[in-house]
Amino acid sequence: MATPQNRRNTRVGSPRSAAYAGGSLPENNTSKKSYTSVRYGNDHGSINFGHIHKQADVISDVLLQASDGRHHITLDKDGQRKGWTTVASPGHFQLQCGMDGVEADDTLFLNAVHGNIVIVASDGKIRFQGTDIEFVAVGEGGSKGNIRMKASENIELDSKKILLNSKSLCKIASPGNVELAANSCLKIYGSLIKGTTDAVSNKDSKVGGRNFQVRQAEF
Repeated sequence: MATPQNRRNTRVGSPRSAAYAGGSLPENNTSKKSYTSVRYGNDHGSINFGHIHKQADVISDVLLQASDGRHHITLDKDGQRKGWTTVASPGHFQLQCGMDGVEADDTLFLNAVHGNIVIVASDGKIRFQGTDIEFVAVGEGGSKGNIRMKASENIELDSKKILLNSKSLCKIASPGNVELAANSCLKIYGSLIKGTTDAVSNKDSKVGGRNFQVRQAEF
């Protein structure tokens, strides 16, 4: 069933009444005004130039709207959404491109010059699929250039090879158990290898180890 569309293009603030005369109440200065709005359409849809949104706080330079009011594209002009482009769809949203391209082309390019890119699936999965998937962080300093992964349950990696390479530190830590298993051969190499148990918390060993135990206990 089609939903009603907002076609009130001349919404303005109420004129100052006697109650405002004393200056105790502010006049409504946030309502937008438009005297050149134009709309073309019928019961199937419409296109508006200079549309004023229902809250009267933003003017849309261009509003393309279907028979269902939730299905629209708007290019907002001013107010709290100045310069915004919004696409809303009650059903699925599909984007397809690159039919005439080749594998090496950057066919779909998304660039947020300033600010974040947020992808949220409120009730579903987020999938990335491709011949290769690359995540690159290019920031500098300790607070930037990081890739963080957090999961409330599990992080699973399954591949033919898993290669970890760090320039300064590689640490695997858990307040529970850590298991390393190799069905063929397990190799461990280091210029110096130390093994420390929790026994050094009561009495340090001849070669030390208590300082290391304390640092790990703080994890």
